[in-house]
Amino acid sequence: MVKFLVKVAKAKAVALLGERLVKLAAGALITIIVARILGPEATGYYSIVMTWSAFLAPLANLGLNNLVQKSVQSAPDLRTGQQILFTATWLRLIAGFVFAALMFIGFSWYLPSEFEPYQLGAAVLFVGQLFNAFILFEYHQNYLGHFRTLAYSKLALGILGLIAKLAVLWYGMGIGALFWIVGLEFAAVGVLQYQIYKGHNKSPTNSTEQHGRLTPAWFNWQHGKELLRRSSWLWVSGILSVVYLRIDLIMIERLIDIEAAGVYAAVSRISELWYVIPATLAVRYYPELLKSHQSSWSGYLLLLRKYCGYFFAMALTIAVVIFIVAPPLVPLIFGDKFNAGISVLQIHIWAGVFIFIRYLIGQHLIITDQEPLSLASHGIGAVLNVLLNWWLIPIMGIDGAAWATLISYAYASFFFIFFSRRTRHQLWQLMKVKASGVVVEKETV
Repeated sequence: MVKFLVKVAKAKAVALLGERLVKLAAGALITIIVARILGPEATGYYSIVMTWSAFLAPLANLGLNNLVQKSVQSAPDLRTGQQILFTATWLRLIAGFVFAALMFIGFSWYLPSEFEPYQLGAAVLFVGQLFNAFILFEYHQNYLGHFRTLAYSKLALGILGLIAKLAVLWYGMGIGALFWIVGLEFAAVGVLQYQIYKGHNKSPTNSTEQHGRLTPAWFNWQHGKELLRRSSWLWVSGILSVVYLRIDLIMIERLIDIEAAGVYAAVSRISELWYVIPATLAVRYYPELLKSHQSSWSGYLLLLRKYCGYFFAMALTIAVVIFIVAPPLVPLIFGDKFNAGISVLQIHIWAGVFIFIRYLIGQHLIITDQEPLSLASHGIGAVLNVLLNWWLIPIMGIDGAAWATLISYAYASFFFIFFSRRTRHQLWQLMKVKASGVVVEKETV
């Protein structure tokens, strides 16, 4: 474990990990400050709007993230690869605009009158998320190894955003202004991703010609139809994953009250803070897994098993430590009004063990063309989470929501693999493959 952490610190992934950690830590800090200064009710309002924002993300990304990277890498020539990349970006921009409008209409219709002061801020937040389409340029740069400049630039933007948010809270401008800043931050990051991509795609013969200019001329409907056909499973899967990741907060607000939602949102943020580690490392190591899969099935399984071991060890260590320190940690960070969240944190933290592994399993399903299974796992996980929340919240309060989260995460992140013959077989191959040269034949289902 120690050797792995030292290796990570020296590796290229440190740039990505540092940027993501700062971003998530900043989000956690803002939640803590809102909780300490404004109390559980304001924390509930802030968390509910951000949860609606989280629902918008998978709707607009169309399930294209890793699939586009794989398609570009396997394209017959550079021009075709760039055409695929730009077509996917245009599809995401169009989807982002449509779903942002629908989300704002739904937000205005669903939420009670208490949320009216935050509607304009929510609109800016939703529109700012349009620029998430440009993350495809970042994924492409990561594959090519051009990510340090972008990572450190995003880190600087994150720090500036944090300063702006702290200033807003300091001057008492309220949580509505926070939504403005988050929306503008989304836009700034998107522009940065695009500009850095263009900088790496200048014509070698004419420095003023930009091969990376995003124009409608690059859109190809044939590539678009193929991408949408292949990503449909991943798209619905991503939507369902957010449902089972975020629906608990919505249901607490509906079944109990906004203050209970604020307590739950605040303490669960401590658990979610750690998810940036597997999310970042999985993005960093996906190209390596993809290349290994293309060259050797046995080598791919060995690499996947090594990373699964690392991820599990990290998650288990975090869960044990947080479980032990939760009783003094929660009141220290959030104040005595949040003491009801101690047991929530002690339950919720164990979900991370499954979430860590799911990041690698999700990539494995894409690499091995098993996207429908990802949809099935998230779909059943979402249904399971909703049903468990309806059952457990009236009985156990917010502790019931934590148990519902843990159980549904466990199934959707790991245990679903035992219900598919192909994934059971691949798990057995993963366990028995040896580094001494024993070859495991690739399944051709």
